[in-house]
Amino acid sequence: MKIKELFKLTGLPVLIASLCCLSPLVLVLFGLATVSFAGSLADVFYGDYKWVFRAVGALLLIATMIYHFRKKKGICTLDQAKRRKREILNTVLLVSITGVAGYVLFLYVVVHYAGVFLGVWADY
Repeated sequence: MKIKELFKLTGLPVLIASLCCLSPLVLVLFGLATVSFAGSLADVFYGDYKWVFRAVGALLLIATMIYHFRKKKGICTLDQAKRRKREILNTVLLVSITGVAGYVLFLYVVVHYAGVFLGVWADY
């Protein structure tokens, strides 16, 4: 699997899963919210609803893998899946690992330091 194809599969689910902390930053950047409101919104989203964002991101990751195998690779039947099970397993593992690593890197590094730069939350 090529890197470009891997990023296409994992990019949107990582972005959706990171919206708990990214959406308050976007509101501040567009001038639609104050820093204090964005900080409290981030506390609510990350504190109470982070599991919703993570679950939606995981479901979207599964949906992108199903779409990839059915539409792009043409694996529609169980017989085709049995014949290409090694490719499927390798792709699922690679996409899952990349998705988790991308989520951790994007949310806890990129979004965190963007929030610190914008003054939405304190630097710990």
